[in-house]
Amino acid sequence: MSNTTRREWLQAWALAALASGKLSAQQQDKRPQPLPINEYEPKSMLHVKETHVARARFPVIDFHTHLSFTNASGPTEKANFRAKREEILPVMDSKNIRAMVNLTGGYGAALEENLNYWQKPNPDRFITFTEPWFKRSAEPGYSKFQAEQIERAAKLGAKGLKVLKTLGLFLREPAGTGKLVAIDDRRFDTMWEACAAAKFPVAIHTSDPEAFFLPIDRFNERFEELNAHPDWSFHGRDFPSNRELHEARLRVVARHPKTQFVFLHVGNAEDLAWVSEWMDRHPNIAVEFGARIGELGRQPRAARKFFDKYQDRILFGTDAVPYGKETPQQIFGEKLYEIYYRFLETEDEYFDYAPAPIPPQGRWRIYGIGLPDRILKKVYHQNAERLLRLK
Repeated sequence: MSNTTRREWLQAWALAALASGKLSAQQQDKRPQPLPINEYEPKSMLHVKETHVARARFPVIDFHTHLSFTNASGPTEKANFRAKREEILPVMDSKNIRAMVNLTGGYGAALEENLNYWQKPNPDRFITFTEPWFKRSAEPGYSKFQAEQIERAAKLGAKGLKVLKTLGLFLREPAGTGKLVAIDDRRFDTMWEACAAAKFPVAIHTSDPEAFFLPIDRFNERFEELNAHPDWSFHGRDFPSNRELHEARLRVVARHPKTQFVFLHVGNAEDLAWVSEWMDRHPNIAVEFGARIGELGRQPRAARKFFDKYQDRILFGTDAVPYGKETPQQIFGEKLYEIYYRFLETEDEYFDYAPAPIPPQGRWRIYGIGLPDRILKKVYHQNAERLLRLK
């Protein structure tokens, strides 16, 4: 009797026995048990090396953090601090973090608040970026106004510009309800040029994981994440495709060769071959990998080759958010940094990419890429020092 035939016969026998009430309690325990997927927390049976990297081998500049957000609902923009300095600095000291870049430093009065709270008291530890004043983008004369805001931010002490995925996916006209504003809309050309003049790197987040543009169904590898946060989906409606968004950003990069762009989240971490094409074509592109070691670590050989080839254009980042419970892969804390250091410094196999009991972005684990010291130094701090013009 073949294995398949035997299995079918045993299943038929068990069903018949169950129907007649003849199954023992032990046999009944072997029946398939229902288990909600969100309660499934499998423990790996692999016996593999586990390296605890408590402290980075070299000083770190975290190029991608969110220590504050801007509340623009009132008459004046206000900074919303996610934590206090005394909560952040001990973790930085413990984990060998030389400096953190607060990308969402805001604009207007909120920018000044952030500079005064974070950067001015600790200029060697906190770096602040400004953001576009998108709320005024439909006003006459916006192009000139926004360019002037870049100049003002530079004089105040900001070190760069952060562009959220708001541009391309949320900013609409008229009055926030009409057509989406394209990333390569010409009204922003003066802003990109003002950044070049101020030597501001532009940290830009465009699109999202490809799965966010697909149906939330049984074929979607991020089903659990999207099922828990359906508002994160960009499938259907009038949203551009993932590819269209990236192509629009590349047109901006090509039009402004003197502006230094930093593509956050590796640009498109699920397609390193495509990102390589971008970087080969445009020398004014660098990348940062915050919240994407889950993607890089499941393709460790390709990721290692990518780091080797572009070692002078890759920045360390985590996308850390203090108390950001909705995104466990971004919660600021010692455990988050230890995972990043393990990914970069070791060749450990099959470990969690986030400090969470259930993988928050997808049901997989990652592998370390074991970078040599000469590349680690560049990724950890030297590349950021050059772009941010730090001494």
